[in-house]
Amino acid sequence: MTVKPGDSLPDVKISKAGPNGPEPLQTGSFFAGRKVVLFAVPGAFTPTCSARHLPGFVDQAEALRAKGVDEIACLSVNDAFVMGAWGKQHTADGKVTMLADGNGEFTKALGLDFDGSGFGMGLRSQRYALIAENGKVTALFVEQPGKFEVSAADYVLGQL
Repeated sequence: MTVKPGDSLPDVKISKAGPNGPEPLQTGSFFAGRKVVLFAVPGAFTPTCSARHLPGFVDQAEALRAKGVDEIACLSVNDAFVMGAWGKQHTADGKVTMLADGNGEFTKALGLDFDGSGFGMGLRSQRYALIAENGKVTALFVEQPGKFEVSAADYVLGQL
Protein backbone atom coordinates (compact mmCIF):
# COMPACT_ATOMS: atom_id res chain seq x y z
CA MET A 1 0.00 0.00 0.00
CA THR A 2 1.31 3.44 -0.90
CA VAL A 3 1.66 6.11 1.75
CA LYS A 4 -0.91 8.91 1.51
CA PRO A 5 -1.53 12.31 3.10
CA GLY A 6 -2.42 11.89 6.76
CA ASP A 7 -0.19 8.83 7.20
CA SER A 8 2.78 8.79 9.54
CA LEU A 9 6.11 8.16 7.90
CA PRO A 10 7.75 4.84 8.78
CA ASP A 11 10.55 4.82 11.34
CA VAL A 12 13.47 2.97 9.79
CA LYS A 13 17.23 3.29 9.73
CA ILE A 14 18.79 5.07 6.76
CA SER A 15 21.99 7.06 6.51
CA LYS A 16 23.10 10.55 5.73
CA ALA A 17 26.17 11.64 3.85
CA GLY A 18 28.35 13.26 6.50
CA PRO A 19 31.76 14.91 6.34
CA ASN A 20 33.47 11.67 7.40
CA GLY A 21 31.24 9.21 5.56
CA PRO A 22 27.90 7.61 6.35
CA GLU A 23 26.03 8.77 9.44
CA PRO A 24 23.15 6.49 10.50
CA LEU A 25 19.85 8.09 11.35
CA GLN A 26 16.30 7.07 12.18
CA THR A 27 13.65 8.54 9.95
CA GLY A 28 11.36 8.99 12.97
CA SER A 29 13.86 11.37 14.56
CA PHE A 30 14.74 13.07 11.28
CA PHE A 31 11.14 14.10 10.56
CA ALA A 32 10.04 14.77 14.15
CA GLY A 33 9.00 18.27 15.16
CA ARG A 34 9.59 20.05 11.87
CA LYS A 35 8.37 20.64 8.34
CA VAL A 36 10.37 18.67 5.77
CA VAL A 37 10.23 18.55 1.99
CA LEU A 38 11.56 15.19 0.86
CA PHE A 39 12.08 14.37 -2.77
CA ALA A 40 13.18 10.99 -4.04
CA VAL A 41 14.90 10.01 -7.23
CA PRO A 42 15.46 6.68 -8.99
CA GLY A 43 19.22 7.12 -8.83
CA ALA A 44 22.01 9.56 -8.10
CA PHE A 45 23.92 10.70 -11.19
CA THR A 46 21.12 9.60 -13.53
CA PRO A 47 20.18 12.03 -16.33
CA THR A 48 16.93 13.73 -15.20
CA CYS A 49 17.91 13.51 -11.53
CA SER A 50 21.23 15.27 -12.18
CA ALA A 51 20.13 17.74 -14.83
CA ARG A 52 16.86 18.90 -13.28
CA HIS A 53 15.62 17.30 -10.06
CA LEU A 54 18.42 17.90 -7.54
CA PRO A 55 19.53 21.22 -9.12
CA GLY A 56 15.97 22.55 -8.90
CA PHE A 57 15.81 21.99 -5.14
CA VAL A 58 19.30 23.41 -4.63
CA ASP A 59 18.26 26.53 -6.57
CA GLN A 60 14.94 26.87 -4.72
CA ALA A 61 16.22 26.07 -1.20
CA GLU A 62 15.96 29.65 0.02
CA ALA A 63 12.45 30.11 -1.39
CA LEU A 64 11.29 26.83 0.18
CA ARG A 65 12.68 27.84 3.55
CA ALA A 66 10.92 31.21 3.24
CA LYS A 67 7.65 29.21 3.04
CA GLY A 68 8.34 27.61 6.44
CA VAL A 69 10.24 24.50 5.38
CA ASP A 70 12.81 23.51 8.02
CA GLU A 71 14.62 20.85 5.98
CA ILE A 72 14.92 19.83 2.34
CA ALA A 73 16.12 16.30 1.74
CA CYS A 74 16.91 14.16 -1.28
CA LEU A 75 16.56 10.39 -0.94
CA SER A 76 17.68 7.61 -3.23
CA VAL A 77 18.25 3.88 -3.02
CA ASN A 78 22.01 4.45 -3.19
CA ASP A 79 24.70 4.37 -0.53
CA ALA A 80 25.77 7.39 1.51
CA PHE A 81 29.11 7.70 -0.32
CA VAL A 82 27.32 8.04 -3.67
CA MET A 83 24.77 10.48 -2.23
CA GLY A 84 27.55 12.54 -0.66
CA ALA A 85 29.53 12.74 -3.90
CA TRP A 86 26.42 13.63 -5.88
CA GLY A 87 25.51 16.36 -3.39
CA LYS A 88 29.01 17.84 -3.59
CA GLN A 89 28.88 17.88 -7.37
CA HIS A 90 25.68 19.94 -7.19
CA THR A 91 26.72 22.20 -4.27
CA ALA A 92 23.86 20.87 -2.15
CA ASP A 93 25.75 21.28 1.14
CA GLY A 94 23.74 23.47 3.51
CA LYS A 95 20.78 23.46 1.11
CA VAL A 96 19.68 19.86 0.58
CA THR A 97 20.43 16.95 2.93
CA MET A 98 21.46 13.89 0.97
CA LEU A 99 19.85 10.73 2.38
CA ALA A 100 20.81 7.18 1.47
CA ASP A 101 18.22 4.41 1.65
CA GLY A 102 20.82 1.82 0.68
CA ASN A 103 18.66 -1.24 1.32
CA GLY A 104 15.45 0.41 0.15
CA GLU A 105 13.72 -0.16 3.52
CA PHE A 106 12.20 3.32 3.76
CA THR A 107 11.21 3.27 0.09
CA LYS A 108 9.54 -0.14 0.42
CA ALA A 109 7.77 0.90 3.62
CA LEU A 110 6.30 3.89 1.74
CA GLY A 111 5.15 1.60 -1.08
CA LEU A 112 7.03 3.77 -3.56
CA ASP A 113 9.57 1.25 -4.81
CA PHE A 114 9.84 -0.22 -8.28
CA ASP A 115 11.84 -3.00 -9.87
CA GLY A 116 14.47 -1.52 -12.17
CA SER A 117 16.10 -4.88 -12.85
CA GLY A 118 15.24 -4.63 -16.54
CA PHE A 119 17.60 -1.65 -16.66
CA GLY A 120 20.25 -3.27 -14.45
CA MET A 121 19.29 -1.05 -11.51
CA GLY A 122 17.57 -3.45 -9.07
CA LEU A 123 15.17 -2.03 -6.48
CA ARG A 124 14.70 1.72 -6.87
CA SER A 125 12.51 4.53 -5.67
CA GLN A 126 9.81 6.06 -7.77
CA ARG A 127 10.28 9.75 -8.45
CA TYR A 128 8.22 11.74 -5.95
CA ALA A 129 8.18 14.62 -3.51
CA LEU A 130 6.34 14.89 -0.24
CA ILE A 131 5.76 17.43 2.46
CA ALA A 132 5.78 16.12 6.02
CA GLU A 133 5.01 17.94 9.25
CA ASN A 134 6.11 16.32 12.48
CA GLY A 135 6.45 12.96 10.74
CA LYS A 136 3.05 13.01 9.02
CA VAL A 137 2.59 13.31 5.27
CA THR A 138 0.62 16.45 4.43
CA ALA A 139 1.11 16.29 0.65
CA LEU A 140 2.45 13.68 -1.76
CA PHE A 141 3.37 14.18 -5.42
CA VAL A 142 4.22 10.95 -7.26
CA GLU A 143 5.36 11.13 -10.86
CA GLN A 144 3.95 8.94 -13.57
CA PRO A 145 6.65 6.73 -15.14
CA GLY A 146 8.96 8.75 -17.40
CA LYS A 147 7.55 12.09 -16.24
CA PHE A 148 9.09 14.99 -14.32
CA GLU A 149 6.43 17.49 -13.33
CA VAL A 150 4.78 17.19 -9.90
CA SER A 151 7.95 16.35 -7.95
CA ALA A 152 9.89 19.35 -9.28
CA ALA A 153 11.00 22.05 -6.86
CA ASP A 154 8.92 24.75 -8.58
CA TYR A 155 5.77 22.62 -8.34
CA VAL A 156 6.33 21.79 -4.66
CA LEU A 157 7.04 25.45 -3.92
CA GLY A 158 3.69 26.34 -5.48
CA GLN A 159 1.92 23.85 -3.21
CA LEU A 160 3.27 25.35 0.04
